[in-house]
This record gives sequence, C-alpha cells and structure tokens, in this order.
Amino acid sequence: MVRIGYTLMTEQSGPRALVRHAPLAEAAGFDFAVMSDHYSPWLESQAHSPYAWSVLGAVTQVTERVELMTYVTAPILRYHPAVVAQKAATIGLLSQDRFTLGLGAGENLNEHVVGRGWPPVHVRHEMLQEAVEIIRALFGGEQVDHVGRHFRVDQAKLWDVPSRPVPIGVAVSGPESVRRFAPLAETMISTDPDERLCRAWDSARGGDRKVGQLPVSWGPDRDAAVKRAHEQFRWFAGGWRVNADLPGPAGFAGATQFVRPEDVAANIPCGPDADPIVDAVASFRDCGFTDVALVQVGGDDHQDGFFEFARSELLPAVRAKLG
Repeated sequence: MVRIGYTLMTEQSGPRALVRHAPLAEAAGFDFAVMSDHYSPWLESQAHSPYAWSVLGAVTQVTERVELMTYVTAPILRYHPAVVAQKAATIGLLSQDRFTLGLGAGENLNEHVVGRGWPPVHVRHEMLQEAVEIIRALFGGEQVDHVGRHFRVDQAKLWDVPSRPVPIGVAVSGPESVRRFAPLAETMISTDPDERLCRAWDSARGGDRKVGQLPVSWGPDRDAAVKRAHEQFRWFAGGWRVNADLPGPAGFAGATQFVRPEDVAANIPCGPDADPIVDAVASFRDCGFTDVALVQVGGDDHQDGFFEFARSELLPAVRAKLG
C-alpha cells in the first residue's frame, strides 16, 4: 500500500498556521508529514517562508503518530553540514524517532542569501555528497574532524543523539545522482513519477523507501481551484533544472509569465473530486514510489476543508483503490 503524506508548505503559511495544521493532518489520517525548508517563497503570491527547523520543533510536540521529514534541506551553503546534523539529531529526539532528514543539492532561490555565489550542478552534488558523509559521521556520536574539498569540521561532536541514528533521504534527479547518493541514504526523494529512478534506486539499495510529492488544489469550485493553483503554483511547470537556478520570486514570475491556468490544471488535480488525485497518486505508485506527500495549494484558508475531505473521502478512496 502506498503511504500518503501531507506537506507543511512553509512558502504558503506562517509558522503558527503550520503548527496548527500538523495535528489536523494527523487526525485526518495522513501517514506522515513533510516540511519544505526555504528562505524565500517561489512567488510573491505565496507570501511566507518561516524558519523550518523552529516550526519542526513545535510540530514534534503537537503530534504523536505521524512521521516527519524535511523535503528538503540543503546542507551546502546556507547551512553547514555539522549544524544540520545537530538540528536533525535534536528533532529526532524531540519526535521520539519519527524524523527522517531529507537532503538535496538546493536552489539558488534560498542559498544565494549568504553571499557565496551559486555553484554549477556538478559542484553542488560534490558538496552534497561530502555533507552527507559528515552528517553520517556525526550521527554516530563520536568526535569528527574533517578536511575535505568543500568543508572543514574541527572537533565536532553531537552531545544529544537518538539511540537510532536519524534516517537520511536524498533528492535525486537522474541516474548519476542515484549512483552517487543511493549508497549514502535510506530514502529516495523525487517530485517526478519516473520509473527509471525507482528501478535504479532499487538496484542500488534493494527496495528502500521512495518518497514523491504531488501538488493538488482541492476546493468545491473547480474554476476557483484552478485560479488559485495558477496564482501560487505555476512555478512547478519550470522543472528542477530551471527552478534550481532562478535567484528569487521575480525570476520565477518572469519565467512563468506565459504559463496559462489550463496548463497548470493539466498537471495539478484541481476541484472537488477525489478521483483525479487518486489517479495521480497511482502514477507514482506504478513507478515504484512507496510514499506520496500531497500539497494542498493555498494558505490557511484552504487547509481545514481539505483535511475534512481527506479524512472522509480522499484517503479512504486512495487506500481502497491502491491498497
């Protein structure tokens, strides 16, 4: 059975709203919750971007069952990997082993703020690999000294670590990144329902967890749902290679100025019906994904109704048809 998660989307809700959403998602029956980790929203219309790790700490205390995950944190520029390891270990303890550290090579949108430039993709992947190795070593609870191509670590030790090391997931985009990161992570992360990625990951890891993400714009009025998806999520049409390099909301606005509402509606299930969402989840399941995190597009005004819809219609339909 594919497991269904809920996305605590920091780009479209403030910190207090996100903490309120988490137990509602748990009560609705979602299996897990993922949280984005951004410094900036993609578009000004989204209008939010609180610090994910503070929110995660609060979420651990208002939930009891759901697993938690960052989707995803970039430990390459804005955060040093030694600091990411400390944050992740703390969330692992606060959540009582419900946390998976989702990592990725980042986006210019968030990483440029520290003024160190934006490296090309092959360098970002080198940095991410070295960062994962450092984080892994620190999770062991011993002192770590490291002098590498991209990072230095001097006498670092995590003094509070879970008895079970925090699992690591890594976002991948193609065969090369699968080859590089599958040996270093328990979980594959991707937003694309790509069967080739899943097959390659399974060949390298033997069938581990593979987590996808699906934006939806649920609402009783389909036209309004399409309009909202276009206003807030048309950036999704750019794809990873474009989105990773754009520097800010103005760039995303310019890059998506010719994306039409009907283009968004062709790629994001919109409106009141469960069937299009179930079909979209099935496309991930059929490719080999074990988990799919849904994003309900829209801020605080559009979540409560979605939770009730998920509890009463959507999650039962997914489990009945895809179980």
